[in-house]
This record gives sequence, C-alpha cells and structure tokens, in this order.
Amino acid sequence: MVRPALVTVPSRHSAAETLARLEAALQAKGITVFARIDHAAGAAQAGMSLRPTVLVVFGNPAAGTPLMQADQRVGLDLPLKVLIWEDEAHKAWLSYRDPTWLETEYGLGGTRSSAVRGLSTALAALARAATG
Repeated sequence: MVRPALVTVPSRHSAAETLARLEAALQAKGITVFARIDHAAGAAQAGMSLRPTVLVVFGNPAAGTPLMQADQRVGLDLPLKVLIWEDEAHKAWLSYRDPTWLETEYGLGGTRSSAVRGLSTALAALARAATG
C-alpha cells in the first residue's frame, strides 16, 4: 500500500480566518462543501478541551466521478478533506493528503492520472489561498 503524502502548510492567519478564507476560495471556484466537522466542539460536548481543529470535506462531482468510474473504491478517499488546526503556540496550520497517491493506490493511468494531478494542483492552490 502506498502511504499518502501529508502536506502541512503554516497559515499567516488565525484558524478561524484560515477556515473562512478556505471556504471563500471554495465558493469562488464553485466547489461544494459537503461537511464541516468541528472537532473542538465535539470535544467540548464530551467534556474535554481541544484547540481549534476543523475538518472541511469538499469536492466537485465533475472532477471526482470519472475517477470513481475507473475504480469505485476511490470513493473511500473522495471527497477531498482539509484539516485546519491550531498548535499549542496558537499558530494555525492547514493539513491535507496529497491526492497524487490515488494514481498508484487505485492503478489510475492515462487521462485519470492527469485528473489526479489536477486535483493535487487545485488542492495546493486552495491551501495557498487559505493560508497566504
């Protein structure tokens, strides 16, 4: 099994601002946000504390469906996810798995390979828009 590359980018903004910037960039590109999971809120409900930690699940069916048509198991790894979190020094970060590993994991070649690289490029651009 291929281990997906974990990409972690420092943000010049707070976690809340990084989240707002990411969601604005997604909206500007017409990308659907399927879910926002606030892990810190969940921890608070369980009587525990956790620094800001929010998972954003998003995608574009026009981009993801052809990959799932090639191998439906790709649906385990799509839609894409980004984690925005704050460290103990109150610095915000954005982390995601680079989707290029999908090529090897699912044997996606040819035009599917270029589609995966397109997802990787788009995800890196969204991370820059959110953190820069």
